[in-house]
Amino acid sequence: MTRWRVHGEQPIYQSPWLELALADVELEPGHRIDHHVLRATAAAVTTVVRDRGRILLLHRHRFIPDRWGWEVPGGRIDPGEAVEAAAARETLEETGWRPAPPRWVVSGYPAPGLTDLLHHVCLAEGATREGEPAHAYESAKVEWVAEDRVLELIRAGEVPDGFTQYAVLAVRLLG
Repeated sequence: MTRWRVHGEQPIYQSPWLELALADVELEPGHRIDHHVLRATAAAVTTVVRDRGRILLLHRHRFIPDRWGWEVPGGRIDPGEAVEAAAARETLEETGWRPAPPRWVVSGYPAPGLTDLLHHVCLAEGATREGEPAHAYESAKVEWVAEDRVLELIRAGEVPDGFTQYAVLAVRLLG
């Protein structure tokens, strides 16, 4: 197996959130293809745990797959912002709960064959209620759910968000 060689990349679409590009890639000598690449801003998610393993989840609708599901809070990391700071900010904005200082657990690329989106998982042990989510559209409801129940929800397909699955399981195994 050889390392793929990139001969160039042409942007197709750009926004502050992402870029879609077409890369000219050589898979092996003499075999070149056009490969779509999605470049995206890094994201941080937080598994907030308290009360003997209860996890802070929000329930929301995602219009792209047209699905409701449970998620841990998370979102884009602003330019110059530390991973832990973004994790705390997103948790407060999306849930109304201020987490204890998050600590980084693991980072990874959920779909490296398509995108360079780097996904950071943090763990916060505890949180303080400060009010409602910053925007009503962030979540239909926010609940503390027992870890065993969260795992059941994942198995049942009620947690369709891969970032949440990754975050919950990573914290359970590595946190």
